[in-house]
Formats: sequence, C-alpha cells, structure tokens
Amino acid sequence: MPTITTIDDLRVLHKRRAPKMFYDYCESGSWTEQTFRENTSDFEDIRLRQRVAVNMDNRTTASTMIGQDVAMPVALAPVGLTGMQCADGEIKAARAAEKFGVPYTLSTMSICSIEDVAEHTSAPFWMQLYVMRDMDFTARTLERAKDAGCSALVLTLDLQILGQRHKDLKNGLTAPPKFTIPTMLDLATKWRWGMGMLGTKRRFFGNIVGHAKGVTDPSSLSSWTAENFDPDLNWKQVEKIRDMWGGKLILKGILDPEDAVMATKIGADAITVSNHGGRQLDGALSSIRMLPSIVDAVGGQTEIHLDSGIRTGQDVLKALAMGAQGTMIGRAYSYGLGAMGEAGVTKALEVIHKELDVTMALCGRRDVRDLNRDNLLIPKGFEGDWV
Repeated sequence: MPTITTIDDLRVLHKRRAPKMFYDYCESGSWTEQTFRENTSDFEDIRLRQRVAVNMDNRTTASTMIGQDVAMPVALAPVGLTGMQCADGEIKAARAAEKFGVPYTLSTMSICSIEDVAEHTSAPFWMQLYVMRDMDFTARTLERAKDAGCSALVLTLDLQILGQRHKDLKNGLTAPPKFTIPTMLDLATKWRWGMGMLGTKRRFFGNIVGHAKGVTDPSSLSSWTAENFDPDLNWKQVEKIRDMWGGKLILKGILDPEDAVMATKIGADAITVSNHGGRQLDGALSSIRMLPSIVDAVGGQTEIHLDSGIRTGQDVLKALAMGAQGTMIGRAYSYGLGAMGEAGVTKALEVIHKELDVTMALCGRRDVRDLNRDNLLIPKGFEGDWV
C-alpha cells in the first residue's frame, strides 16, 4: 500500500483501481474543460500571510454549517454515480462523513437510495435534488427525504440542461451505461472493483428506478432522465419547492451576485457558490474568483458555502478567509472512495483536516472561525476587470 499524504495520491490510486469510464466521469469537465482546470489553478494565485511568535496551542477547526456542528467546515458534496466508483459507495462515504463529524450530501443521481443510506447511518444527512418536469417524482422524493430524517435539502440550480462532457460520450457513459467492447475489456482488468460490484445488489439509480413513474428497470431509465431535467426552472418553482420541503434549504450553483441576492430573498439558509465542478458552463469563472463579489452582494444575510476546485486544506482555508462559512468537496472524496472505499474517504478528510489545521496555525490563527482576508495575500484584480 503506497503512503498517502495528499489528495492527488488518492487520485492516482483511484485511476488505477476504478474503470476508466467512471474515473473519467469524476475527472472531467464540459467542452474544453477551461473552467474545470481554473477551479483549481485559481486557488494557486492566492498566497498565505505567515505570522510568527503567536500562540498556536489549543487550536480548533470546529465550526457550524447551517446550524449543525461540524468537525471542520467541510461537507461532502452531492456526486452522482458514487456507487459506481466503489460498490455501495454512497453508504461508505456517508459512514466516513458521520464518523469524522462532517455533513454528507446524497445526490438524486446516486446508486444507493435515500433509504439505503438512512438504514446504514445514524447521523442525519443532506439530500440533493434536481428539479424535474415530473413534479410527482419531486414531491415523493421530498417526502422520502423527510421520512429518512434528512436535515437539509440541497437544491441544485445549475443543471436545467446537461453540459456536454466529451469523455462521457466517448466512454458510453449514459444512464444506464453502454458497455462497449473497449469498456468491457477495461472492466475485466479492474478485479478489485468487479468483486465489489458482484457482492452488492445496488448497481442502478436507487432514487429513480422503482420511484419515478414508468421507470421500473434500467432500460426505461435512459429516456426518463433525458426528458425530465426541467429547462423551465425559475424562482417561483424554487419557492414552491422551498414550501414543499419546509426545512433547511441550501441553494447550490450560484455563480453571480444577482442570483445570490435572489437566493437570499427566497429565504435560503445557505447558498453554495459553485459552477458544478466545471461540468456545466465551460468558460465561466472559477468559484473562488467569484466568491468575493458574492460575499459583498449578500452582505451576511445568508450563509455562504464554496464548492468546485477544493483539493487541499489550504484551499479550504482560502475560501473561509475570503468570506465563506463552509465548503464542499466532491472529487477530493471521490478519489478516496475509488481508491480505498470508506477508508479512502476517511483518508481524504484526514488529509484536508491536517492541511487546514497546520496552515491555520502558521497563519497565526487558533480558531477556524477567526480566519479573514487579513490571512491572505490576494493579487490585485483577482476577480478580473471585465467589461
């Protein structure tokens, strides 16, 4: 077993152990992948301000996200197909998050169902929802999430239509996947992955098959998913879903100050600054580059989380110091899951936590909630001087 010290170590192991079509699904963006790349590279432009002769004893990374106590302000983001990176992947990721003391978010497009995750965990998790044309499906999904004790709804706003991801098309990754001869040959070499999949009954979209009208098996899933993402999503529908849910609401996919203000008016408990990991609008600015203007526009009226591009604890620190109250990681924990299952997710959280804790100390802070822009050196014009 190689020594794991970074998230990239987990990525390399994930690439080796998971089938190419599922690794590529995780490690890709839309079109030219410009936004996908800049989500991470833009973090590198921000420098840290070192402070010395400061008491670094009794440090804490503990905080809260939407009123929930967290061991560090990092939640596991909703990631589709997690159960194909590793058998029962959603259950394993949720267990790791629970043990570590951070929130887990289950995707609508998960392999394990809401009920599967609830049965195998004890801490409340968050439920992510895509808005579908089939409002009966939406209503029943919300009821199932309530019955499972989900503590927050994460409503994704930036996937009304699906951005094109070239790797997925070339790999035949559809819902359900199309297994070509190259794909089958690749699957045959991933014996560790294959043994895990043979040992589970959870291989299809558990929140959809058997729950959406007319979707009784994988063969009927493809046409349903192609037809049901709702391009007519608007703020009135968001309000309607907010009222149907009646609990904590996080609006994910906010990348513009005007939309952030609208989300605040809707009464969101938090907004997530995100460009869907660079998987939707290629050419959009990175989440970290948009964060300052959104923080200024919201003016503390709602909690702000940042998603897309976080690969280190230093990235977490930079987002918090620039005004976010929390962060979300998707690929970082998916690498761990594909590499080592539940233990890999735990390792990803440990790596990020250690990097956050040590960096915070060297920046002269003992409490993660005290981080601010004074801890950073931000280049002039970081947000860009755009016409």
